[in-house]
Amino acid sequence: MKYTRFEKARIIGARALQIAMGAPLLIKPPEGVVDPVQLAMLEFEKGLIPITVRRRGKLIKGPVV
Repeated sequence: MKYTRFEKARIIGARALQIAMGAPLLIKPPEGVVDPVQLAMLEFEKGLIPITVRRRGKLIKGPVV
């Protein structure tokens, strides 16, 4: 699924906030990485963030873990 840069920023930002608030990680974090934004970007690149995007009235579902 191709996301626009705005959708990508929103998805990563929302997931980073969840991680910062104590949500469990969907990946094993690499050593030394503790920044929620970097962790969210790693999850996004692996396609693990379960999220639904609404685009022009259509729902686009992301991967569900």
